[in-house]
Amino acid sequence: MAKVPAAVVAAGGLVGGYGVARWTRKRQLGGVVLAAAGVAAARQWKQEAGGVAAGALTAGYVAAFAGSHPLAKKVGAWPAVFGVAGAMALASWAVADRRA
Repeated sequence: MAKVPAAVVAAGGLVGGYGVARWTRKRQLGGVVLAAAGVAAARQWKQEAGGVAAGALTAGYVAAFAGSHPLAKKVGAWPAVFGVAGAMALASWAVADRRA
């Protein structure tokens, strides 16, 4: 079975976490989705690019989540989420996924 690239997992976690939180109106459920995808992506990053790269990408994942909040006030919630998810996917691909 083909492995899902970490870029897709990370971007999906950001988009899916927000979507679950918004549609269920339970932020904690969105947080569970966000965290689960983050852990899965971090494991892949470590396997594909090593611990230092995994740490940097994990920090980027958390920063993307945090940065989407002030960005949403300027451009709207969904555009902010898609923007940070795209940036995170690009970073993941550049650092880890293209090596695999």
